[in-house]
Amino acid sequence: MTYILGGWQSDFARNYAREGLEIGDGFAEAVHGALDQTGLEPDDIDVGHVGNFVGDLFTGQGMLGGFFAMADDRFTGMPASRHEAACASGSLAVLAAAADIESGRYGTSMVLGLEMMRNVPGVTAAEHLGAAAWAGHEYLDATYPWPRAFSDLTEEYDRRYGIDEQHLRRIAQINFANAKRNPNAQTRNYQFTDASFSNDDEANPVIEGRVRKTDCGQVTDGASAIVLASPERAAEYAKKRGIPLDSLPRIKGWGHRCAPIDYGRKIRASEGQPYVFPQVKRAIDDARARAGIDLSGVDAVETHDCFSMTEYMAIDHLGLTAPGESWKAIEAGDIEMGGKLPINPSGGLIGCGHPVGATGVRMALDAFKQTTGTAGEMQVEGARNVQTLNIGGSTTTTVSFVIGV
Repeated sequence: MTYILGGWQSDFARNYAREGLEIGDGFAEAVHGALDQTGLEPDDIDVGHVGNFVGDLFTGQGMLGGFFAMADDRFTGMPASRHEAACASGSLAVLAAAADIESGRYGTSMVLGLEMMRNVPGVTAAEHLGAAAWAGHEYLDATYPWPRAFSDLTEEYDRRYGIDEQHLRRIAQINFANAKRNPNAQTRNYQFTDASFSNDDEANPVIEGRVRKTDCGQVTDGASAIVLASPERAAEYAKKRGIPLDSLPRIKGWGHRCAPIDYGRKIRASEGQPYVFPQVKRAIDDARARAGIDLSGVDAVETHDCFSMTEYMAIDHLGLTAPGESWKAIEAGDIEMGGKLPINPSGGLIGCGHPVGATGVRMALDAFKQTTGTAGEMQVEGARNVQTLNIGGSTTTTVSFVIGV
């Protein structure tokens, strides 16, 4: 069992390059933020794990584990490693840290996810992010590979079940509205009109295929860090602060599945099956099974919405509706704050932002906040269990956690 002691998130509206900062500066800020929030010192941390996808391409910087000791000399000698699975990099770092703790190797770990992505032109950013697709084989005619990929998914849902794009627009609208309540959201001050969530080519232009501007997750600079602990170290932490151990959230369950990198191969393999992405479904179900709960035991979800279509897929794979019927939950208001199962109270990748390597860590931190009642205006009343769903590539890697008290 692994506990979460707390953590920190940067303001995702920031632009590191405009502030004259490098990726190492964002790293150091996250380290000190997590230490301050938990009241810990560097000597209290046994091991470090970093989630990062494309630091090498955007900034020319690899070897990110070395930035712990750059942030504070007292980290010198602490083992650290970096993990990459595209948009699921942060969750893989959390998973590896939890495995370190559960094996008995270490008692505490700091998990830090970060990305610096706003320092290059948009087309260059798209090229860098395209590294998560099958290089030289997929989306070769697309200016923006990932919007094309999830446009293709829209087409696939339309072929199998039928789809009304206004339901996709509504997902985006909900997530941007949720972001207004998030003090760290990249888009909290964005202004929209009704036309922003329509098929108006001027107000909501097409990016690729059936994906429009407000359907897209953000390109973001940002970082998030959390501290994980074994039951013994968590008990010491709680006793020192005079709080009950059971008030600290823990990772109750996890799921981790992979599929071929090729989108087309995934789609062909699932032909005739209930779910478009069986490995996504398996990861979700694995996490709940290990936590000993079913959907009724989940109070909120932080899910991957790199595009509104991604969340549309997640809704039925989470079991909120039958396959292909995500529209029913959208029309019923089930995914909204106050609904049956609020999805992305933070605003998600569309509203909060998507510094790729940080997203999985940010999701875990938001789950911590929800289950400790410290989520502020984003709070889901009475939340005890939050499920995360973090996806890398075209569901090539899927990681899900159930975090709760």
